[in-house]
Amino acid sequence: MGNREDLLAGAKRCLIEKGYAATTARDVAAAAGTSLAAIGYHFRTTRALLDQALFEAMAEWGEELQRTLAVEVAPDAGPEERFEAAWTRIIESFARLRPLWAVQFELIGQMDRSPELREAFATANHQARLGLAEVFHRLDPVADESQALALGAFYQALLGGLAAQWLVDPDRAPSAADLTRALRTVTAEFGS
Repeated sequence: MGNREDLLAGAKRCLIEKGYAATTARDVAAAAGTSLAAIGYHFRTTRALLDQALFEAMAEWGEELQRTLAVEVAPDAGPEERFEAAWTRIIESFARLRPLWAVQFELIGQMDRSPELREAFATANHQARLGLAEVFHRLDPVADESQALALGAFYQALLGGLAAQWLVDPDRAPSAADLTRALRTVTAEFGS
């Protein structure tokens, strides 16, 4: 790898180990095995490097989530079984990805001071919504973007809310079975 790639890899490690606010340029340079000057040369600022590392880590997480959800359940599985199986896999991924979730929640509190960060998260949210609709409903987001965005926003709300609960208290966070029961209750009320 070159210095730029080493810096990104080092920054990702630091984000996971220390969080966004506690990571210094020295931390990143040491983790990357490069000089402090390399940060300025390749990224201009430590913040720009950390932002880029975070966005790459989030993209990698999105790809992992797609792979996680691509595992098929039994062909004769009904919608409830598919829903519960998907959320079981998502909840299992929280343990592996806990540091990335923690960093994202850390940064939400800093959005007002960083228009660039807010814009990057807004763009990522838009793409995530389209991707979630595609993954959960095999809905082509190009064919019906407004429906894909609405469905994706629903799943994104579930995902973010569940992640927040899991970060605070994983032992008492809802399980996939709990989500399925709750969804069944909500949809039954709409049907009556």
